[in-house]
Amino acid sequence: MYDTDQTNRLSWLRNDMETMLGVRGGRFTAVNSGLCAGFAFAATILFYAFLYLLSGTWISELFTNRGFTPYPMTFLAFWSVAILFFKWTKIRLQRKALDVTILPHATFILSPNTVDQVLHNINLSVEQPKQFFLFNRIIGALSNLKNIGMISDVSDILRSYNEQDAETVETSYSLLVGFIWAIPVLGFIGTVEGLSKAIGAFTSVLQDAGDIGELTGSLQDVTSGLAIAFDTTLIALVIALFLHIFATTTRKNEDELLHSCSEYCNQNVVARLRMTINREE
Repeated sequence: MYDTDQTNRLSWLRNDMETMLGVRGGRFTAVNSGLCAGFAFAATILFYAFLYLLSGTWISELFTNRGFTPYPMTFLAFWSVAILFFKWTKIRLQRKALDVTILPHATFILSPNTVDQVLHNINLSVEQPKQFFLFNRIIGALSNLKNIGMISDVSDILRSYNEQDAETVETSYSLLVGFIWAIPVLGFIGTVEGLSKAIGAFTSVLQDAGDIGELTGSLQDVTSGLAIAFDTTLIALVIALFLHIFATTTRKNEDELLHSCSEYCNQNVVARLRMTINREE
């Protein structure tokens, strides 16, 4: 019933994107921050190389002629995108665990005497099962089943794993949340920089009010400062908006994954154990 062919087993090592790239992959859906930073650095270089080809256009001026803040904002934006991309691949991999059947048949009764059979089936079907939310919960619960006498205890263990997984997911978004907060701050810093430049230039305008030629040049400095002030805020808010939408969507998918894992455990562990207790009674 269970295929022992290694190539057909669900494998974290062979399917985790970070591990496939030769770096240490984060557990569950956590990402390798160093790898994401490397991708962000390369993407930033390529982005500005592309803007160089568009030199003189509005989009090029927006990112290259608005002070220093667009550069770190762009880097943080690509870093955030890399985090969300790797998270997306990891969530997809974690969802594949829900398609694995761990029980021999539909009427299988889970008891302390049949725990080893289920654990054996998991090891036959999955490589590195503890790298998956679902199997880490089931293995933890079944490993303690022989020393547990009440169904409520099994449910409590599974509930505890669910809470731990939720905390793990929450922690995995900490860096991303920080970036989404930092990007608008950088935009406001650019705004202050631009306003400071504009005010300084306006002071020069007042001093040179008698000379039309110098007045025109000073007014150009004023408008240049205002462009920095408003455009950096525009870039920051647009980037933060899109990142927030993508992060919220990804977090929703991950929360749904945890919920699906809980449902799977209830149907394939808790419900089967209840059947055993009822028969013993």
